[in-house]
This record gives sequence, C-alpha cells and structure tokens, in this order.
Amino acid sequence: MGTVMTSEGAAEPVVLDAMELMSDPGLGGRFAESAHRILADLVRGGAALGWVEPPSPHEVENLFRDVFRAVQEGDGALRAAYLDRRLVGLGYWLRYARPTHRPHADLEKVAVAASAHGRGVGRALTAALIGDARRAGIEVLTLDARGDNHSALHLYRSLGFTEYGRLPGFVAVGEHRYDKVFCMLDFRRRG
Repeated sequence: MGTVMTSEGAAEPVVLDAMELMSDPGLGGRFAESAHRILADLVRGGAALGWVEPPSPHEVENLFRDVFRAVQEGDGALRAAYLDRRLVGLGYWLRYARPTHRPHADLEKVAVAASAHGRGVGRALTAALIGDARRAGIEVLTLDARGDNHSALHLYRSLGFTEYGRLPGFVAVGEHRYDKVFCMLDFRRRG
C-alpha cells in the first residue's frame, strides 16, 4: 500500500475495507491497538464518540472483534484510513438486529486522529461507508451525533444526511448537557 499524492503534493489517505485490512498481516495485526490509541486520544480530548472516559484496550479489541464478525456475516462494513501505513481514521456501520429493522443500518462511528484532521480523512471514510451501505442493499443509513459536534454534522449534511430528530440536553458529560441529533440518509428516495 503506497501513499496517494494529490496534485498539490499532499498525501491523501488510503482507505481500506475490512477484507483488504485483514489481508495485510502487518496492518490487520495492529489494527485494534492502533484504533485504541486513536479512540482513547480523541476521548481524552473531549471528542463526542460515546465514551466519557477513554475506552480500555480490551474494550476496543472486543468492539472490533464484533464489528469484523458482523462484516463477515454481511451485517456491517468497516473502513480504515492510512497515511504511510499509519492508521489515521476508522469508521463502521452495523445492520440493525431487529427483524423489522434489518434493511437498515446505523453508522456507529467515524473517528479521525487529531493529527489528520482537515485532510479529508473523515469525508473519505464516510463516503466509502455510504458506498458500502448502498452495495449491501441498505435502505436507510442512520447516525446520531452530539449537538456540539458541528464539523461532523456539517460533513454528514454535505454527504446527503438529513436531520430527523433531536433530543435536547440528552447527552450528559459532567455538568454539561448536549443535544443528541439524529440523521438519516434514505437510499430509497435516491434510486
């Protein structure tokens, strides 16, 4: 895996799917450890990723074991972004488990290392995951985001997601309260 360069000479991320990731023992073998480092650093910095305290390495390892299992069963997609063989971002969606919700999936997480912010990693990951959802026959891809995560909400809107609900003051982080914003991308209307 090489580095893709833009016309301006800047490195672009290489975005791999789960199968490409696991076919490279050097990357696949270090994925959970590298993902933990990114997630823990982001949570320490106050990122809205669903944890108040940084997750443990064991928690992240178990999480991605479940995600890989879902991918293998056709119930999820995982994408990993690399710059020079260094993990700088990850994201995944999982199909809803309830039988009545099976045609739909939730974009569970998109996380980009602070060192790679502003380099198009989040957009590349999210666009790849949207493509994966379309190919998997997902009808509606949903997500939720903390209301103060303006850059993520802007990104999702720019990729076609629309807000369908909001729970005011629902997310509690210490003394602070934030809205929980629900968004969806309805492939049924897009043909």
